[in-house]
Amino acid sequence: MRLFEGTAWDRPPRCDRCDELEENCQCPPPGKTLTPPAKQTARLALEKRKRGKLVTTIRGLPPEENELPDLLTQLKDACGAGGTLKDDWIELQGDHRPRVRELLARIGYRIRG
Repeated sequence: MRLFEGTAWDRPPRCDRCDELEENCQCPPPGKTLTPPAKQTARLALEKRKRGKLVTTIRGLPPEENELPDLLTQLKDACGAGGTLKDDWIELQGDHRPRVRELLARIGYRIRG
């Protein structure tokens, strides 16, 4: 007799929705549905902060329809600058509008600003 025989750990994992084996399950993956970039418009702007610091902001991308943390990481790597994710927009340190515009266009976003 095995230690976990007859328990949930002894059986292969099954889908919670259709009760099929996970490897045979045809259910859509759980989580939020993402809107394709081609249907979204990113608004670029340059803001001046205290002591003359420049900040590139990207607005207009709803957080519930995008993976903003992943996009922020891509932008920071491409620009070689720091950045943060505010309520529903992305901020990058410095004036990086040309690079950001190029990267967002390559991903497929429409761009204004």
